[in-house]
Amino acid sequence: MTARAWFVLGSLALALAAGFTSGRQLFANLAYLLGFLLAVSYAWSRLSLRGVSLHRRPASSRSQVGATFEEHFALSNDSRYPKVWTEVEDQSDLPEHQVSTVFTSLAGRAVRRWTVRTICTRRGRFHLGPCVLRAGDPFGLFPASLRMEDSQSVVVLPMVLPLAAFPVPSGRRGGGEALRQRTHQVTPNASGVRDYAPGDGLNRIHWPSTARRRRLIAKEFELDPMADAWLLVDASQSAQAALPVAPAPQRQALIGRRVSLPPSSIEYAVTAAASIALYLLNRSQSVGLIAHAQMRQVIQADRGTAQLYRLLESLAVLGACGTHSVDEVLRVEQGQIPRGAAVILITPSCRLEIVDTLRQLRRSGLPPVLVSLDAATFGGPPGSSAVFEAARAAGIPARRIRCGQPIGASLELADWAAVPSAA
Repeated sequence: MTARAWFVLGSLALALAAGFTSGRQLFANLAYLLGFLLAVSYAWSRLSLRGVSLHRRPASSRSQVGATFEEHFALSNDSRYPKVWTEVEDQSDLPEHQVSTVFTSLAGRAVRRWTVRTICTRRGRFHLGPCVLRAGDPFGLFPASLRMEDSQSVVVLPMVLPLAAFPVPSGRRGGGEALRQRTHQVTPNASGVRDYAPGDGLNRIHWPSTARRRRLIAKEFELDPMADAWLLVDASQSAQAALPVAPAPQRQALIGRRVSLPPSSIEYAVTAAASIALYLLNRSQSVGLIAHAQMRQVIQADRGTAQLYRLLESLAVLGACGTHSVDEVLRVEQGQIPRGAAVILITPSCRLEIVDTLRQLRRSGLPPVLVSLDAATFGGPPGSSAVFEAARAAGIPARRIRCGQPIGASLELADWAAVPSAA
């Protein structure tokens, strides 16, 4: 009951008391009117959401920062009686996903459909729903609500920037020109033939052998000797820095809208890691990931589109809440990395000990690459520039990323003077 209903109920009590006391017909008529109003409003409220249901269907369970996420809704009235008004209140935590709305005059046996489009501005895993349906009587005395527990989730993948170049050491694994390890993937190294099996693609069929034997013959492949690449993202809380975020503007039109990254070192690091992974996988190189944040995340090196999505989904939920420094993570996880693999370290750390760690990796047969985020430009302490220069002086390939500078150009160019400012 609302305060308005309590007021009507109190007025009814006063009218009854005045009628019994004075015996005047006016108070009796007023009591009948108020009682009739309460009864009708209560019955109307109880029937206002009967037969009403809401169904939501996202166009996909995955989206990406900068992409448009679509979700389709259907509000159904299965009863024969029309509904005067129905409010849909959405409790999703996807930023700027504005589903809440009000419908008037929902006819009996009718369905109202609509689509909500949202520009994804932040990576992560978000919940869609639940929704609360609200209605009531025309006088607002007895509001009614119905909670729809139809809740789903959507993963917003980090922004990925296409790269034209990146300094990955061209190391090779030991053991000769081939690894002598069979793989289901198509590689440049064909090792033999076998009978065709259901599920083999047409690009695996060896047509000369098929014509000669008069049955389908498929090629077998071995892994090529190209070195793996392992992305090591520093997610330690103590190393991160971030500038204050300006108040979000009001919802803009979808057409021509540009999404920019928050001024946070972890957001730039995740975008850099995703972009490097795409570049390496497009070169048919195996890529793995190591990060210690909310939990230990280790994705074994592999190649292909499926591996790209595994990496992006892991990076989508990576937060800056790790308790171990990047040196400690390397000491723990170095055994996971095979000899000859390249280690790409992405860190905003200002500690010069990082360079000693990179030298140790190189002596261990793990050629390193440093991607240094300039912590001072993110509002953190100075020192990242010294780490970057010391790494370059030690002959370690290095790239530097500053807040507000284009990440793609920063990863492609070694000379910062050639990197233009962000528009």
